[in-house]
Amino acid sequence: MPANATCRRGIAAGAFALLMFAVPAIAADAPPADDNLNAVLWMQRSVEYKGATMGAFALARVRLDQALADKTWTAAPVEQTGTFAEKPPAVIVDVDETVMDNSGYQAWNVTAGTSFSPKTWTQFVDSRTSTAIPGAVDFAKYAASKGVKVFYVTNRNADEKPSTAKNLEALGFPMGGNVDTVLASREKPDWSSQKGTRRAYIAKDYRILLLLGDNFGDFTDDYRGSEAERMKVFEANAAHWGRDWIVLPNPAYGSFESAPYGHDFKKAAGDQRAAKRGALTPWAGPK
Repeated sequence: MPANATCRRGIAAGAFALLMFAVPAIAADAPPADDNLNAVLWMQRSVEYKGATMGAFALARVRLDQALADKTWTAAPVEQTGTFAEKPPAVIVDVDETVMDNSGYQAWNVTAGTSFSPKTWTQFVDSRTSTAIPGAVDFAKYAASKGVKVFYVTNRNADEKPSTAKNLEALGFPMGGNVDTVLASREKPDWSSQKGTRRAYIAKDYRILLLLGDNFGDFTDDYRGSEAERMKVFEANAAHWGRDWIVLPNPAYGSFESAPYGHDFKKAAGDQRAAKRGALTPWAGPK
């Protein structure tokens, strides 16, 4: 065999060996896949997200003025009972991903390769680093300027309430003066993750003009059913959406993503993912 052919074969063999070692190294350096990457990226970096939230709060201003002018208007038809026309007005807003942005915690989960846990969530809450959702502070201040009390009904728990209130106040949200307007989960025995009892508590003294939230449970207690059951409840309340129930976008988490696996958070992550994939309606593909 000619010397130059032998040389070429040696070079080729060496290049192949390098390639074999290089491919696993490249794969090992690739960041791990995470189901929430695009959702969190969209919430933190897209102008579309900011436009959506600012649009929601602009609509809320319009609806607020209409509600103030109509004494028969209430956003809480289940909880607002009896005579309420002359009660002072209030709006109820959820906190997380409605008026305060916690995407920093979601981003940490993505980059650290972990997931939600009560311990790290409380540590995040106590850091008081949540930021304001675009448009939220201006809307809350506008409502307060109209004599409307803003109540923050949150599923952060009672132990997390002090840090939550201080974070809200530092961001410029009106805090209600001598009225406790931050109502946390488990503050009272019947204040569960379902918010109906807290809406009823507010409705005793106030006419509830608007509900704002990012999750179905911010509007109705009938949110934990199957997808078909949730759709039935959604359609039964069609008159509220965009009128006195205003939804903020949150693609990162919520009852929408747990519905396919029956809201059973004890299921393995792989089983949860399989159930969510099974809930998709895909294109049949090319023929």
